[in-house]
Amino acid sequence: MKYTVISKKLLSEDTFQMQIYAPRIANSALPGQFVIIRMRDKSERIPLTISDHNVETGTITLVVKAIGKSTKAMENYQVGDYFEDIVGPLGRPSEFIHIPEEELRSKKFLFIGGGVGIAPIYPQVKWLQEHGVNADVIIGAKTYSLLVFVEELRQRSGNLYITTDDTTGDMQGLVTDVFRKLVQEDKKQYDEVIAIGPMIMMKFVTKMAMEFGLKITVSLNALMVDGTGMCGACRVRIGGETKFTCVDGPEFDGSLVNFDEAMKRQAMYNTVEGRKELKAEEDAEAHVCHVGGISEEHKDRLHRVLVPEQDPNVRNKNFQEVCLGYSAEDAIEEAHRCLQCKNPQCVSGCPVNINIPAFIKQVAEGNFEEAARIIDRDSALPAVCGRVCPQETQCEGKCVLGRKGDPIAIGKLERFVGDWARENHIEFQKPNHKNGIKVAVIGSGPAGITCAKELLTKGYDVTIFEALHQFGGVLVYGIPSFRLPKETVVRHEIENLRKLGCKFEKNVVVGRTISIDALMEKENFKAIFIGSGAGLPTFMGIEGENLCGVVSANEFLTRNNLLFSYKEEYETPNYVGKNVVVVGGGNVAMDAARTALRLGANVSIVYRRSEEELPARKEEVHHAHEEGIDFQLLTNPTEIIGDENGWVKAIRCVRMQLGEADASGRRKPEVIAGSEFEMPTDMVIMALGTTSNPLIGSTTPGLKINAKKSIIADENGQTTREGIFAGGDAVNGSATVILAMGAGKKAAFAMDEYIQQKLRDKFL
Repeated sequence: MKYTVISKKLLSEDTFQMQIYAPRIANSALPGQFVIIRMRDKSERIPLTISDHNVETGTITLVVKAIGKSTKAMENYQVGDYFEDIVGPLGRPSEFIHIPEEELRSKKFLFIGGGVGIAPIYPQVKWLQEHGVNADVIIGAKTYSLLVFVEELRQRSGNLYITTDDTTGDMQGLVTDVFRKLVQEDKKQYDEVIAIGPMIMMKFVTKMAMEFGLKITVSLNALMVDGTGMCGACRVRIGGETKFTCVDGPEFDGSLVNFDEAMKRQAMYNTVEGRKELKAEEDAEAHVCHVGGISEEHKDRLHRVLVPEQDPNVRNKNFQEVCLGYSAEDAIEEAHRCLQCKNPQCVSGCPVNINIPAFIKQVAEGNFEEAARIIDRDSALPAVCGRVCPQETQCEGKCVLGRKGDPIAIGKLERFVGDWARENHIEFQKPNHKNGIKVAVIGSGPAGITCAKELLTKGYDVTIFEALHQFGGVLVYGIPSFRLPKETVVRHEIENLRKLGCKFEKNVVVGRTISIDALMEKENFKAIFIGSGAGLPTFMGIEGENLCGVVSANEFLTRNNLLFSYKEEYETPNYVGKNVVVVGGGNVAMDAARTALRLGANVSIVYRRSEEELPARKEEVHHAHEEGIDFQLLTNPTEIIGDENGWVKAIRCVRMQLGEADASGRRKPEVIAGSEFEMPTDMVIMALGTTSNPLIGSTTPGLKINAKKSIIADENGQTTREGIFAGGDAVNGSATVILAMGAGKKAAFAMDEYIQQKLRDKFL
């Protein structure tokens, strides 16, 4: 590809601006990042901060000061000329882009720029304004004619302060003079100062910020030589530790920068003798280099990239998603941790056998569309699974990096890819043939969706029958929006089935509206998959369970998640007590507790084992703790106490201790004698698991069920009735989304084999 100069403008006597065609970089660039340019085959690599970018035109903007041989040669470039190589975007983007928007808007930023350092300030100020923050800006130069991006900054900043050494600016003096005036005389308050410019300027701005007790960030991009982490020339001392500007920066906490050392090292690049001295210094420090990658000595493979989240004290009052997901650059960074094992155990840990190393490799390379297509071959619900699957016990639990550090954040990367595909309207391959054979899927939850997709790709005419008025099963009625958004994530992944040709019928209760036999005999379905889930709630059988104020988690969550009872414009009523006790320790218990909290209740979770034995995902338990849920562990209810009007007023409990392990492998809880106590409450939510609804089993002759009312099926989903298959919670009882998907996938292959055998035998 040729990186062509689209436009060029002289900004001052020795400073010019170029717009260059570089669509990949433009599409990924973020504030604070840089590129490395090589003009021709034998030219040196020049690091330059991205001053602006335009996704629509595929261009990036660079500001260059012609002070050395290479930049003076670049000064001769005209429109139509091209650069041999441009690598980027490189470096970490500005820290503030990861701050949740609500928190970001409450912050006050001051930018201070000098010389060419004014240019990289612009994209940061622009980004902040686009996100509702008007930052103050101070810019300075010897004279006004040397200033750049003045009008652009004037339009994008809250206040622009211009100072020069002479009288051509609004004020005369140094940028630090203006900084002091704003804080000490004008009493302006700032949360953070960001300085970019000559090293000496950043040093004294840092000193003043520290004097005022303000957070100070500086950009050390001028030190960069290689940009890939292999040369070590860009190392700086930060807080006494050696850091590499191109990998760990370019932005650092100014209070930790050893500016004197950095300025010395910067000066060394200008002479042959200096370069020799630098090489000797590098040899002495035994810097380990790896071509094309980060030094293994300093690359952090052991710790995953953290995902931003809503503040706990904000999110516990809303139903917006807690986890905000990876940005593109964070996803790429996390993906680079993957070892690309020759025998990847993570795949064996995935119930639907996604080719995890393959999609992660594509993410690492920035090929998000290809990553999405790889996942799509095996999963119908990437954005769902990335949010709600227990990766820690499945794919991530098998990751070899987890033996010494953090496993790869496979779930978070899958979510990123799923979201990216949705946001970028990626269309997946449709079946290239139709065989005209009708198959039915009962239930539109994860098992049904997965089974349907696999059958659609094989050319079958698939109809999904759903008992409720919305499609998605447990994804819609069971999981709250703060974990799994309905209107975006769930609806989109269901719509992907429609695009494959799937038919949907809602409000059909199989076993009531129509029987299994009628579907086969009257509507000519040649095979049926039952993925009706496990929606029948379980109770403890203790005294007082039928009091007013005692509900199942299923009821409570369905009213909120499917029927939106918490929204004023919806008519479904829902009772929420002031003091709520949730009995149980699984994901459903966490969902119910966190929902009740958001509806204004004081919430306690009662669970008979310790926190170590909680069956809920650790992430959900962690979030519940953060949000203020009270955990009453090693505690078991014995009775629910009512008042004279038949409403709950208290729950009687006993304290427990853990004895020997039971059949499940967990230590058996035992009652501590004399530990009985009462907890005042006006609502109890029972979150004790669910069982299969017996309706289909009881209305389908020859379809056998077990003592728990679950449908009996083999490992491939074949039931005791020919042509009828089942999987997911309808067979196994309440489990996880991904296990249900795995069952749906296996059943689809078995259904295809069954039908094809019938065709071979000419019985169909």
